[in-house]
Amino acid sequence: MTLQVIVGAQWGDEGKGRIVDWFAAQARYAARFNGGDNAGHTVTVGQRVFKLHLIPSGILQPHIVGILGNGMVVNPQTLVEEMDMLAGNGIPISPARLHLSYAAQLITPAHNALDRALESGRGKDNIGTTGRGIGPAYTDKAARSGLRAVDMLAPDFCEHLGDHVAETNRTLGLHGAPHLDPAPICNQFRLLAEHLKPYITDTAAELDAALRAGQNVLAEGAQGTLLDIDHGTYPFVTSSNTTAPGALTGLGLGLTAAREARVSGVVKAFQTRVGSGPFPTEVSGELADRLRGSGKNPWDEFGTTTGRPRRVGWLDGVLLRYATRLNGLTELVITKLDILTGLDPLRVCVAYKTGQETLTDLPFGPADLHLYEPVYEDLPGWTEDLGTIRDWEDLPAAARGYLERLEHLTGVPVTLASVGPEREQVVEKR
Repeated sequence: MTLQVIVGAQWGDEGKGRIVDWFAAQARYAARFNGGDNAGHTVTVGQRVFKLHLIPSGILQPHIVGILGNGMVVNPQTLVEEMDMLAGNGIPISPARLHLSYAAQLITPAHNALDRALESGRGKDNIGTTGRGIGPAYTDKAARSGLRAVDMLAPDFCEHLGDHVAETNRTLGLHGAPHLDPAPICNQFRLLAEHLKPYITDTAAELDAALRAGQNVLAEGAQGTLLDIDHGTYPFVTSSNTTAPGALTGLGLGLTAAREARVSGVVKAFQTRVGSGPFPTEVSGELADRLRGSGKNPWDEFGTTTGRPRRVGWLDGVLLRYATRLNGLTELVITKLDILTGLDPLRVCVAYKTGQETLTDLPFGPADLHLYEPVYEDLPGWTEDLGTIRDWEDLPAAARGYLERLEHLTGVPVTLASVGPEREQVVEKR
């Protein structure tokens, strides 16, 4: 049995979607194991750009069965809209090739309203939430008061949904936010439930059977390692486990499934993040504009979900080493290598300095990164256009040197590098 876990090794937005699409060509299942529609994965196929928020990116490969795992929080409205978008673009979506775990938590308009109220109440101390109801939905899950996908199969689903809205209204009132009318929410969700009932199944049992039968399963993570609820830049994190071990609990798989797992860490060739929180290697001015792009192209550095301009900076090798250890990465996949073309020198943070002390690893995780000043190593850049290169040996020597330096920093090989936004603009080390 073969399990490949694909995770972001930075603050998300590493380009996981198109990498999952690449690996999905050799897989049978693509399974999301965490998060909700706060994630945004972009895949470019020819002239079409697909932006997926819930459905696994691997679904764009025609033979793939997509799984929404029990570790996810799912907004049924967003899911149905995404299914309709794909179907309208010639991607068949049916209960035969898309399955929703009965144990996945549901996001409702009440969660959205509470998320916005809580973030507004934080004022200048806000944590940069997307307002999609992710945190409140995971809070309800931990409090054992959430609604799950299986509840949509029950005849009294709307009664439970009405109770949920009424309970949320009491909390909204404490924050001075307006109450919600449960009637239209119940009417809306009654229709959504009817639409989604055929897709709800025991996905954990299905994936276990697939692995036992020797089929390839891609476990697709959302967000990135540094946003993990336990191991990220707390409190500026998401509400789920974004690291590779979370794939097991988020899909309902046992430890034996990971015995020979391939763990791929997707890393942008530079560093980005959206929203608040520390960022030691952040840059500004013309260099930031150069790395970010103009926003005119879908692969420029603007959030897929929020549209917010991303903060940008040089690649942080200290955090990358941390992510490598935390996930147990077996390989690195570098995206957006082509964006560095024309920059010379290229800088990589190889250590942190605090006072008179220089650190190559984090003593207490990444929560207090504001304490550190990055120590840079300069590497030569290149001017050649990478977009048409497909063979590793054809990369400019400086580009190969940049990738080799990342291998030395982390101790794991770089196996893929993307050199443009198109599906086939990938260089593979053989």
